[in-house]
Amino acid sequence: MKEYDIQEIMNYLPHRYPFLLVDRILKLVPDQSVVALKNVTFNEPFFQGHFPGVPIMPGVLILEALAQAGGVLACLSSIEGIEGSLLYFTGIDKARFRKPVVPGDQLILEAKITKVRSRIIKLSGVAKVNDEKVAEADLMAAIGEKI
Repeated sequence: MKEYDIQEIMNYLPHRYPFLLVDRILKLVPDQSVVALKNVTFNEPFFQGHFPGVPIMPGVLILEALAQAGGVLACLSSIEGIEGSLLYFTGIDKARFRKPVVPGDQLILEAKITKVRSRIIKLSGVAKVNDEKVAEADLMAAIGEKI
């Protein structure tokens, strides 16, 4: 099973610092699932204001990291029209946050494709730290224009 480092990830995602939230793809099965890693460090720009003295990774950024991992999965899957196209994060359902994510944590992002229809991709995602679920959600993305 091939791992993808940050340089390879940037071939599939248009995001860049400070908004690229996936550091490594640990496992990817095209058309099925992905496991990715985000190292959470105190140097993240959002910790300056969320929250001073009690740094907690914002839940919306955990979901964004899951969506980015799912985006890499989608790009490496056999989905019609995806090659060379932007993916837009279009929906979140059943989002739940279980535990705070703090500096020093390694966030493991697991996403599975649950449905592909026309230009819409649905995924289920789970974020874990130390094998404990910290967040989960069903995500939706739309295939956009070619870039």
